[in-house]
Amino acid sequence: MRNQVQLIAYADRLGGTIPALAELVRQRFDGAFGGVHILPFYTPYDGADAGFDPVDHTAVDPRLGTWHDVADLASTHEVMADLIVNHVSSDSPQFLDVRERGDDSPWAELFLTMGTVFPDGARESELARIYRPRPGLPFTAIRLGDRLRYVWTTFTPQQIDIDIASDKGREYLTSVLDAVTGGGVSLVRLDAVGYAVKTPGTTSFMTPETYEFIGQFADQARARGAEVLVEVHSYYKRQIEIAEKVDLVYDFALPPLVLHALYTGDGAPLMEWLRIRPENAVTVLDTHDGIGVIDVGADQTVEPGDEPRPGLLAPEQIDALVEGIHERTRGASRQATGAAASNLDLYQVNSTFFDAVADDRQYLAARLIQFLTPGVPQVYYVGALAGGNDVELLERTHVGRDINRHHYTPAEVDAALERPVVRALLALCRLRSTLPAFDGPLDATLDGSVLRMVRQGVDEARARVEAEIDLAGGSARLSWSSPDGDHTVDDLLALADLWDA
Repeated sequence: MRNQVQLIAYADRLGGTIPALAELVRQRFDGAFGGVHILPFYTPYDGADAGFDPVDHTAVDPRLGTWHDVADLASTHEVMADLIVNHVSSDSPQFLDVRERGDDSPWAELFLTMGTVFPDGARESELARIYRPRPGLPFTAIRLGDRLRYVWTTFTPQQIDIDIASDKGREYLTSVLDAVTGGGVSLVRLDAVGYAVKTPGTTSFMTPETYEFIGQFADQARARGAEVLVEVHSYYKRQIEIAEKVDLVYDFALPPLVLHALYTGDGAPLMEWLRIRPENAVTVLDTHDGIGVIDVGADQTVEPGDEPRPGLLAPEQIDALVEGIHERTRGASRQATGAAASNLDLYQVNSTFFDAVADDRQYLAARLIQFLTPGVPQVYYVGALAGGNDVELLERTHVGRDINRHHYTPAEVDAALERPVVRALLALCRLRSTLPAFDGPLDATLDGSVLRMVRQGVDEARARVEAEIDLAGGSARLSWSSPDGDHTVDDLLALADLWDA
């Protein structure tokens, strides 16, 4: 994986098609991004969960392009794609056949039911142990053939969980992996993999059997020339454990810790995380999902009677963080979060990161912290354009996460690229993607509310980058040395004139 900034984008919402997205990345964003994570582009990309419920996971939706278009983008930029290993669409031909024919369908073993996992039935205590990102049990009553069955649906009734241990399940996932890697994808993101293995008597979340599956699947991916990124929202110590066993993990604790630091001037929790966090990480401040809080909270899987496992932030700090987001978004995030909208998630606040910060200089300071933190940084397309919350889209769809999933027109992209904060961010991306200082380790210190971060390159040129960020005020000073000399900016917005956007 290239040690350069990557862009996360829906092809239909930024550009409109995969070729148009490629043109935008190569021309308007020239030099800013070394890779692109194209969010689900499979058939259909606009299903019940914005492509995360594929009907055909092996086909590019023809409205977006072809596998040839994916390969073309991969010729200049590293391409990441999602592998949705936990489920498929309820409209998939395989599940429709099972609905019609029940156990007589050749695809019957592909899908999980409550009886598949609990053939002798389950006690209330066993069902209560199952960990789920949404309230309630992960089952939907659906008639399969002539029988009413409780089908396993971890996320929504439109997303049917597959049995990855069955022959059909293994064949299905192998066919998806072959299609994706054959199309030029060199990095695969295992979406919701923490829920993929169901083991009776456990939480069925990141169990030893899950790790075994990830290891086996990663071996298959590596044999096809692809690395594996694991997507798991969980307790921070578990994330550290996961990182020891996989290629790459997301640093989902970083966004809430950065916001907490900028809201309060308290950088101590962030410093503690910088001290212990895994470095084989993809750093993010924003993604297609909301701003996670479970990643800095207490362990929610602690059994009754066991010692609690506190988080990086105390409950009252998390409450203040959530209220701080709602205040800065003038209530828009409150409309999109929790029971106020569908796609109810227990672990996230729905808002753009830019609106959650609500200040250009503080926003650039947050990005500077992200880029100086070891790992490979990714920037979501709405964040790359410093986009605000799309309340109109939320009101049309009533899907909470749509507030952070704006459909950009070409004119809107042009207008965004004229804004100093966007031009400065793209300049910072270019600096992060080209300066060899970011190949070296991080030295971070905290003096009151001033966070000092230094990266020193390991090459002969000894490139160096240093930042001082006043967390209480949001101002930042950035200095760097490279073969072309020494540079300093006392205002990150001044980076807007460093490169033409």
